Amino acid sequence: MSDLKIAVILGSTRPGRNGKAVADWVMEKAAARTGAKYELVDLADYPLPHLDEALPPAMGQYAGEHTKAWAATIAAFDGFIFVSPEYNHSTSGVLKNAIDYLHAEWNNKAAGFVSYGSLGGARAIEHLRAIASELQMATVRQQLSFSMFTDFENFSAFHPGPQHDDSATVLFDQLEAWAGALKTLRV
Repeated sequence: MSDLKIAVILGSTRPGRNGKAVADWVMEKAAARTGAKYELVDLADYPLPHLDEALPPAMGQYAGEHTKAWAATIAAFDGFIFVSPEYNHSTSGVLKNAIDYLHAEWNNKAAGFVSYGSLGGARAIEHLRAIASELQMATVRQQLSFSMFTDFENFSAFHPGPQHDDSATVLFDQLEAWAGALKTLRV
């Protein structure tokens, strides 16, 4: 097993959320991987208030204990898979808020994206790519987009088609390669 650590960040905290099933599917696929250790980071377990730090995150002078705990969690990872719903043509507010809390903890790390929505969450990923770029994350090309119409039964029970399996493998391969390469910049 590699020493690479990848967080699968579940970016929805809504009651009855579909994201948990999607993140669990990602974790199930990741369990067979030997190139990295994958860990689920559920934002429901990190109840961050709306950004409440007085200084910009780029200064790295976190005051709140919740911010320090969140920073320690994120700093431990070499890469990320963001699992995001698409709300109003973008990502969820809770995921954006969690990302905005930190700066250096995201830098020079790899990021991949898994989304779901009526159009597969493509617009959420588009926004997340721009955010990741500003935070000096290297985003991989492969992404997974799940349609509420074809990958969910009655818009709630997650049943992804088998075509997503090969795409997931490509996502993991790309993410692990970039995470490993970028780790050399941080040591």
